[in-house]
Amino acid sequence: MTPSTTNPIRSLSPTGTPNFANRTLFQGDNLDVMRGINSATIDLIATDPPFNKGRDFHATPDSLSHGASFQDRWRWDVDVQPEWLDQIQDDWPATWFYIDAVRAFDEPMAAYLCFMGVRLMEMERLLTPTGSIYLHCDPTASHYLKGLMDTIFGRKNFRNEIIWYYKNASRGKAQHAKAHENILLYAKDGRGVFNRNAVLAPYESGMTEWRYKKAGKTPPEGKTPDDVIIMPALNTMDKERMGYPTQKPLALYERLILAGSNEGDIVFDPFAGCATTCVAAERLGRQWVGADYWPNTHSLVVKRLNDSKTALRLNDYRQAVHKEVTPPVRTDAADVAAPALKTLYTKPYEPALFTRDEMVRKLGEAFDWQCWGCNFKMISSDLHALGDYFHLHHRIPHSEGGSNELGNRCLLCPPCNNKIGNVEQLTALRRRAGYGRNKRTHPVDLARATRWAQAEENKRREERIAGRTPPMRAEKN
Repeated sequence: MTPSTTNPIRSLSPTGTPNFANRTLFQGDNLDVMRGINSATIDLIATDPPFNKGRDFHATPDSLSHGASFQDRWRWDVDVQPEWLDQIQDDWPATWFYIDAVRAFDEPMAAYLCFMGVRLMEMERLLTPTGSIYLHCDPTASHYLKGLMDTIFGRKNFRNEIIWYYKNASRGKAQHAKAHENILLYAKDGRGVFNRNAVLAPYESGMTEWRYKKAGKTPPEGKTPDDVIIMPALNTMDKERMGYPTQKPLALYERLILAGSNEGDIVFDPFAGCATTCVAAERLGRQWVGADYWPNTHSLVVKRLNDSKTALRLNDYRQAVHKEVTPPVRTDAADVAAPALKTLYTKPYEPALFTRDEMVRKLGEAFDWQCWGCNFKMISSDLHALGDYFHLHHRIPHSEGGSNELGNRCLLCPPCNNKIGNVEQLTALRRRAGYGRNKRTHPVDLARATRWAQAEENKRREERIAGRTPPMRAEKN
């Protein structure tokens, strides 16, 4: 029997198989890049994202980083994409509760947390079982990011808050001088990799050395380092400085990579910028991959590696560093970034066919704005009020492999929504309301609803193919 060639089966790689080459820099939205990377392929993430400083950053005009800039201010109605909200609300409810609580008193901060949240969800998926993440931030949002990461990586997997004390801060007169930034460390398994001997700190007195010698033992080379790293920031005259607006010292990231990974491990920076993480990883014998919108990250990392005074693996990096302008394509089982909910997806990530708001409106209009559980009907001419009243629920819960699409959705009134659990199906809720086998028939027939939803989904797919309806995930300018 000749196998069919019209619908070939995609060959999947085992979990943890990289689908990218060492020394690759992806140019583009890092969310698209991360969604295309296979799960459990990254040993260490060391990254320096936007801090929500409320201002714009620009590179020094006459520097190698000329043209690099980014906006670090956030607005809920401008920067938050509906697809982000759908993913967070559907797959990470605890994260959504946290962001929604922040939004009640600080909407710009909540918008920033949405931006970071969908990306941190992917970072958690990308880490190997023993992988770790160092997230660089500052007191502007460090406490908010700590709460956000607790909901994604797990509070028990928090390892350290490392303080980078750079001393050379400007001296204000109205408050204490700002002289530090924060680095949050989480390990996926709660332990991660910590190479203590690679980052030993010198003892501050000779007392410990004297005690070892008196006991006839060889003194240790140093002590476990503190969670405060004292290291000057780069100044305008520093030879290392590339003119990039938020460049960090190479020695700082070498310290993090030494402690958090082993030689040959894969290090990833989704906010590569001037590629300090990538350069540090190369100098320390790690594999690395990065992503950034700025198109000159590739040329800058090549120059930094070729100009490095440290003995590296290659004499010329112009051909060794790969630049990719399209995201990678998943070759593994394509699980989504919601492992705790055990969502059973078998296809690569695709933007949702409908937003949550669209699904609420479609379901309400098609089935006369009634609860699919108790059959309570809400009567109002205000469509916005109707949409706010009903809750969008999964007919088959996530824990049973239910999808987020229209065919697996229903509307519930608040009392029914409070009764139904995360693992309870709609049929059980209906039986409690007096509907089902040998009882009354519910006005919303589930078989008919499924056929209707399939027709609506097929119509939307045809519209997208014809180019009349854009995907839910808008491209960033």
